[in-house]
Amino acid sequence: MSLNSIIIQGRLTADPELRQTQSGVSVVNFTVACNREHNKEETDFISCIAWRQTAEFVSKYFRKGQLVLVRGSLQSRKWTDRDGGKRINWDVVCDNVYFCESKKDSGDGYTAKTPDVTYTEVEDDGELPF
Repeated sequence: MSLNSIIIQGRLTADPELRQTQSGVSVVNFTVACNREHNKEETDFISCIAWRQTAEFVSKYFRKGQLVLVRGSLQSRKWTDRDGGKRINWDVVCDNVYFCESKKDSGDGYTAKTPDVTYTEVEDDGELPF
């Protein structure tokens, strides 16, 4: 049995930007800056990728500087550069991304995009259960 699970907490280094694959699948890449527990002067910058509904959620509600918690799995990407050198990148493939502070607690003045929602009024015909 193998287990590939990772949880990180840190601040977004930039606003996430939603893109679409050629087949129409939503994807967003973002970086999370994580301070080291025993040395606050050292920071790791961790590349993350979210797909489909998670990508849309991240793009809509998260902004640069926000404290987030990311849960997912670690994935490697290998390639050969122009000079023939072997390269490898590691990304966190996000299953979930969570808020870690309220808007008023963040102090950075971020604003979430307002979701586009339309409501239709329903007439009370006396048969509603409430």
